[in-house]
Amino acid sequence: MSLIEIDAVGKSWGTTTALQSMSLRIEPGSFCVLLGPSGCGKSTTLRIIAGLESATTGRVLIDGHDVTHRPPAQRGIAMVFQNYALFPHLSVAQNIGFGLSVRKLPKAEAAQRVAQAADMLGLSHLLERRPAQLSGGQQQRVALGRALVAQARVCLMDEPLSNLDAQLRQEMRTELRELQQRLGLTVVYVTHDQTEAMSMADQVVLLNRGRVEQCAAPRGLYAEPATTFAARFIGTPPMNLMRLDQGRIAGTDRPVAAAHAHWLGLRPEAVALADDGVAAVVHSQEYLGADAVLRCAVGTEFITVRAPGHQAPSVQGTAVHLRWQPHDQHVFDADGRRIAA
Repeated sequence: MSLIEIDAVGKSWGTTTALQSMSLRIEPGSFCVLLGPSGCGKSTTLRIIAGLESATTGRVLIDGHDVTHRPPAQRGIAMVFQNYALFPHLSVAQNIGFGLSVRKLPKAEAAQRVAQAADMLGLSHLLERRPAQLSGGQQQRVALGRALVAQARVCLMDEPLSNLDAQLRQEMRTELRELQQRLGLTVVYVTHDQTEAMSMADQVVLLNRGRVEQCAAPRGLYAEPATTFAARFIGTPPMNLMRLDQGRIAGTDRPVAAAHAHWLGLRPEAVALADDGVAAVVHSQEYLGADAVLRCAVGTEFITVRAPGHQAPSVQGTAVHLRWQPHDQHVFDADGRRIAA
């Protein structure tokens, strides 16, 4: 287990800035997910931690030691890439143990490490096969095994599940999390998939345009988004954001928040169909069986409602009433920053 500290790290190429003075602390033995849209700086951050990119400014520390200018081999890390990077002409055993042979580790110790990793990952019966003879999930396990045999303190993962189908991705999320907890690894994991982040992470670092938008546990990120960007990025369907006019939803005369609030946020699952409340009109719906996702007009704004499938009106243009609890409201200022309740 290792503590990772990123101290005011910035990265620029000429006039292009990829990271804006990022500071971050990743606790030993934790599963930290770097989450955000394409181009936000996730992979750049991971590569700087790994030593594959040099920081323009700032420092990277592992267990209190400044490794900013150390090569990757001297940082005590292992890395799992998106494309697995397996050698097609080598067997599973040779792929897993390749790094050990390069380091001239005694053959007996290397064989023992490979056997232990293969047993842990359910690959013992596949050690003589080539990568082309494996499924996507098995190839992913081989790439992970190669990282584990190095017995590194830190494991960095760059979207390792993105090439798998949905069902296998779900299974591998569970396996990865259990393996990380069993071995006590410090994991830094890059993804753009919020489901992966919310289901696996101890700490989610949400990035936006090269800066940290919010850093919190998954529950905190969902329950108390710090900005409108965080509010919209986390949640399926995403949080509703409705413009306010003097504390009223734009186009209505119903006060719902303080006069200085600019945006009202509501999770679709926090809004319910009711006999009375805020008047709305159904514009469209997506029927999902147990649930239905309704898109309704309230004044000049639109709101998404996740309602039980059997309650949802089936006719477009139906007038309905919506209710929610005051504690389910999130309010933001004109700059998109959260206003404390």
